[in-house]
Amino acid sequence: MSIFLSFLCLLPIFIVSFFIFSEKLKPSKWKLPPSPSSFPIIGNLHHLTGVPHRCIHRLCVKYGPVMLLRLGSMSVVVISSSEAAEEMLKTNDLECSTRSKMVGTEKLSYGYKDITFGPYGEYWREMRKVAVIELFSLKKVQSFRSVREEEVEVMVKKVTALTQSPVDLRKMFFSFTGSIICRVALGQNFHDCEFIDQEKMEELVAEAADALGNFTFTDLFPSGGFGRSIDWLIGKHKKLNKVFKKLDAFFQHVIDDHLKESSGRETSDSPTDIVAVMLDLIGKQGKEDYFKLDYDNIKAVLMDVFLAGIDTSVITMVWTMTELARNPKVMKKVQEEIRTTLGTDKKTITEQDLNKVDYLQLIIKESFRLHPPVPVVTRKTMSHVKIQGYDIPPETTVQINVWTIGREPKRWTDPEDFIPERFNNSSIDFRGQNFNLLPFGSGRRICPAIPMSIAAIEMALLNMLYFFDWRLPDGMGIGDIDMQEVGTLSVVKKIPLMLVPVRRL
Repeated sequence: MSIFLSFLCLLPIFIVSFFIFSEKLKPSKWKLPPSPSSFPIIGNLHHLTGVPHRCIHRLCVKYGPVMLLRLGSMSVVVISSSEAAEEMLKTNDLECSTRSKMVGTEKLSYGYKDITFGPYGEYWREMRKVAVIELFSLKKVQSFRSVREEEVEVMVKKVTALTQSPVDLRKMFFSFTGSIICRVALGQNFHDCEFIDQEKMEELVAEAADALGNFTFTDLFPSGGFGRSIDWLIGKHKKLNKVFKKLDAFFQHVIDDHLKESSGRETSDSPTDIVAVMLDLIGKQGKEDYFKLDYDNIKAVLMDVFLAGIDTSVITMVWTMTELARNPKVMKKVQEEIRTTLGTDKKTITEQDLNKVDYLQLIIKESFRLHPPVPVVTRKTMSHVKIQGYDIPPETTVQINVWTIGREPKRWTDPEDFIPERFNNSSIDFRGQNFNLLPFGSGRRICPAIPMSIAAIEMALLNMLYFFDWRLPDGMGIGDIDMQEVGTLSVVKKIPLMLVPVRRL
């Protein structure tokens, strides 16, 4: 009886979705991209049973670099070549500068008051201007140099205390990056703050990334409220609200803490951390200002900073060390260059040392190529555009598979191999100008916090490779290193990377 009642509850969505899907199948005046075979109602959802970027990679091998998927009643165009990506992100950048509205992103961005997921328009442009000028400018990043240098010293001491024992590098890098972000964004010391716990923060970041990266039934079947009903039945909204409440409570605590401190601060004192800067901007707003910030703006930006600032940086560090462990000749080469260039008697490494070690820069580029922390970059068309001769209608979600582009056989020799030397004497960079390598996206939507992220990644890796040799745990060989991935929005190493540090200097 219960099965029959469940069927009756779900029947309306099947009927409505069938008619929507049938409407989409009617002959079109446009030349649409090729599409895999699909089922009524669900479309191509049955093709996506695994890690998303690998699923769509397998499909694009068969259907080409511009491919149309139908996910429920939602049309998604997948782009998997550098040429098509350039047409999308450069030639048609303005026409493709907005984002798709999804349940998870709307909730966690406080109604799209952030920078990452906000729709393109005057409000978003003003928010991005605030981010570029006030929060993530090169001058601002350089002002936090001492914070990065202090926190990397703390990490070196922690690893030294664990020498000759297996170390979970994700946890170590999370502590390092989380400490920097807490000081830069929140003005709080990660190690001393009572309301910041690393285990809980790791869990919260993972839950938020999962909520932002997954479709809900409401996203796939928005008509008539039936998708929302299914989400309610399976507890999707309850789970999302739980994550939101935890994030909101954390951010509100930070804001309240700043408001208490600011009441005793001289007005001439310059704000330092991101929350203080944004509170200062709110305090200076006039009644006639057309663009106004509020506390929800601060919380939304903090959500961006925590996910982009902590999660993606940690992912890159872990994958880089994983590839070095799998390629001991590369590990040895970079360590020899670092120690020869910097000498063997340094007590501390500073950011002045970063530009002296060229091979490390090549290694980071190669890591971004094989393991972009966000493997699929999403945009949405605001008007009709043509990509590689195909028509892309307005209001179409477009996903650029950065992971596949980094493996294009016609662009990269031995694309599956970790070969940093491929970037020798190459002008290819990862800051959005070369469409063969797009770990941070490109165009108007490129990540504004690239300098902050790269500074932390380089400092962490340089210190770990200068002060320590690394070996696999006893009984483990290179072939035993598990390379499985997990995740949707960002992709992490499924099995933690455990390496044994040996203090050398």
